[in-house]
Amino acid sequence: MDDVTQELTNAQWRKSSLSGDDGSNCVEVANLTGGRRAVRDSKDPNDPALIFTSEEWTAFMNAVKTGDLG
Repeated sequence: MDDVTQELTNAQWRKSSLSGDDGSNCVEVANLTGGRRAVRDSKDPNDPALIFTSEEWTAFMNAVKTGDLG
């Protein structure tokens, strides 16, 4: 098993506090080493996760906050 796979296996995944408990469309996020973040679909936790560098994650969060996702 490579290092990234091992890290994802041991990651502490969390859902947004705004996510409902009804099993609807939710994403989970985990902090990884080096400031990276992993994102996965909560309904399919065994599917591949997206991994963002610290810089990519910051840019994404800023775009979400400002509504500039287009």
